Amino acid sequence: QVNFVVCQLFALLAAVWFRTYLHSSKTSPFIRHVVATLLGLYLALFCFGWYALHFVIQSGISYYIMIIIGVENMHKYCFVFALGYLTVCQITRVYIFDYGQYSADFSGPMMIITQKITSLAFEIHDGMFRKNEDLTPSQRCLAVRRMPSLLEYLSYNCNFMGILAGPLCSYKDYITFIEGRSYQLQQSEANGKEDTKYEQTDPSPNIAVAQKLLICGLSLLFHMTITKTLPVEYNIDDNFRATASWPVRFFYLYVSLMAARPKYYFAWTLADAINNAAGFGFRGYDKNGVTRWDLISNLRIQQIEFSTSFKMFLDNWNIQTALWLKRVCYERATFSPTIQTFILSAIWHGVYPGYYLTFLTGVLMTLAARAIRNNIRHYFVESPAVKLCYDIVTWMTTQAAISYTVVPFVLLSVKPSFTFYSSCYFCLHIASILVLLVFPLKRTQKGSKNHEGVQPVWSRKLEEERLLQKNSYSTTNNSFSQKQEITCRYQALKQ
Repeated sequence: QVNFVVCQLFALLAAVWFRTYLHSSKTSPFIRHVVATLLGLYLALFCFGWYALHFVIQSGISYYIMIIIGVENMHKYCFVFALGYLTVCQITRVYIFDYGQYSADFSGPMMIITQKITSLAFEIHDGMFRKNEDLTPSQRCLAVRRMPSLLEYLSYNCNFMGILAGPLCSYKDYITFIEGRSYQLQQSEANGKEDTKYEQTDPSPNIAVAQKLLICGLSLLFHMTITKTLPVEYNIDDNFRATASWPVRFFYLYVSLMAARPKYYFAWTLADAINNAAGFGFRGYDKNGVTRWDLISNLRIQQIEFSTSFKMFLDNWNIQTALWLKRVCYERATFSPTIQTFILSAIWHGVYPGYYLTFLTGVLMTLAARAIRNNIRHYFVESPAVKLCYDIVTWMTTQAAISYTVVPFVLLSVKPSFTFYSSCYFCLHIASILVLLVFPLKRTQKGSKNHEGVQPVWSRKLEEERLLQKNSYSTTNNSFSQKQEITCRYQALKQ
């Protein structure tokens, strides 16, 4: 863990150097790809030793599969191989070497690389095989129209900015950053026949990086001082269960799980800051002209802690993974997309039984929360006073449901997880089943290629923002008038 933090701090300094001395205006994309890849592999070797070879092996074999299989079916083979290779590595680490340990290990970066391998395979399949009219708007936006070179592929998978902790980014976003097209605007002439390119001032990420480093410091301080005094394992302590009242037990459940989150806040926010420091992650400007550096951000802490629905919590937690699950599974599932997506999420996270208990419980919670929201919420939103009371109640319910759901994720094993649930008499499992029996649930139309009617809980708003693309730039030269999201400018940019 110390190696991991040291390597991430080194990556932060390297990112500043990369943006300053290897800026796209000063050097070629080839040099930027080479340096980013070599630095990434060096950090992996320093942090994980020769286990880092797994990163190269997994990426190399996946690239070979892409080349020999062809664009029609390579996404399936890459998906099976990458996820299978990750699972084998997780099995050997957990059941042979290091059961129950939270120490940083090589399977963590492999989880991110697996996401990149599979998402890129699907994006190439969409861009080079499927018809444009058959794609959803998000698939059309992210579709890759040419096969990446081996250097581009390795750079995308193993660059120093994201090799240790991610976050996941789309291949197009990464290549746009490396080639220095992140700040280019194109607007059409009035006659629609000619494009004029405007070069936008390269915004500084310094303020965003400083803010995120402050969050990292506070999260680390909280983790080192508070988290250890509120262990999740105390929820299954025999004496505590026998003597504490139900309100006390649920309150401790909430605070203990809340105390477990800052370590994720620290790791994900630091990873985001590293990418920003290198100049990657710029989304554009808000309505007040303030720069937005949240293109690949993985969480929104305020929305997480004050979420008033299961959907809102998951919309703002591990955002990029949620988008990956949506794109490679939910949108493409032919039946039970919610169940398939949760199962894939469990497999990707690892082989501890607690993960599967959490995600199977999550299926129930998600469906029940959706049913309640669709059938009840509209009765409480007209009056501000009633809406406030409703929000308070739903916040308390959501925090209890989230804490209840993720306990096995922390405890890892079956026995302590069932000890906890049995001590609660499986109350929220039973409540969720009763909700599903009482309230009608909107179903996905069978055979639908685009599940727009029942958008999953993950990041609908983020997806909508990424799709505000067609002809949405202002016709003035004022950079603060930007309306289009930086991510999805690819239809206007030269491939």
